[in-house]
Amino acid sequence: MAHGKNSEEKIVYVGDSRVKKAKGFVVPPDYTAYPGKSEAFIPNFLLKEWMVGVVFLVGFLVLTIAEPAPLGFPANPSATIIPMPDWYFLFLYEYLKLPYASGDYVVLGVIGVTGVAFSALLLAPFLDTGKERRFYRRPITSSLMILSIMAIVYLTNGAWTHYTSEMEKSGQKPEHIQRHEEAEEKRAKGLPTSNAVVTKEVAIVEKEDVAMESYKLAGCITCHAADMKGAAGPSLRGIGDVHDKDAILTIIKEGYNGKMGPQYDNAIAAGLTDQDVDHLAEWLAKQKAE
Repeated sequence: MAHGKNSEEKIVYVGDSRVKKAKGFVVPPDYTAYPGKSEAFIPNFLLKEWMVGVVFLVGFLVLTIAEPAPLGFPANPSATIIPMPDWYFLFLYEYLKLPYASGDYVVLGVIGVTGVAFSALLLAPFLDTGKERRFYRRPITSSLMILSIMAIVYLTNGAWTHYTSEMEKSGQKPEHIQRHEEAEEKRAKGLPTSNAVVTKEVAIVEKEDVAMESYKLAGCITCHAADMKGAAGPSLRGIGDVHDKDAILTIIKEGYNGKMGPQYDNAIAAGLTDQDVDHLAEWLAKQKAE
């Protein structure tokens, strides 16, 4: 090894300074190649994982605030459809149909199998303590993960295939498609739709009219509320955009679509006359958005 700037001094090389050229993919060595360079899981490594998680959580919250999830159609308990969960629960939906996960074995299927799976996931870091990081050198954990993914894909496909075949056999359409088609038909006719975005509250037209007292006396407030916004029944604000006077009279006398019975006899029994009922229908027909 040279000392100073004397060029005649003998130079002695220590070790091999040549760097071998790597060929192909270079597999990173595990921590055993760096003695003393590994770090404690708690708190060092765990703290880093938490910080990364916080960054992703903040980003996720920003996305949800900037682009809120759209609200779907309200649930209809009386709808005659085949219920289905969201797509990410389809594999569980199909799993609970299996012979040893339902019926007499429902406790085993719901608590037993899922309990074993959750326990295995919880104990995985303590059971797989090897230093090898390449997945093909960890046959047990890699096999379990691949098997889990294959099971989820298989069960999800089975659930969706069974659902579509049952819908075709019964001649049904999914409820969200039915409601979308109904809304498009109403929109084409210029009628308000239940899924339309309400930007301004519809006011009561001619609120001081005597028909308002007839409305209360006839008992309409029981289902449609005193402010006509609806309680057990639908809102009547803007009803004139959907039905004219004759249609409203028909609804009062004959009921509506099996959802509301005839109300004419109740109105007469409450003290209203035919003229009052006719005026009430005329007043309700005036209840329009504009």
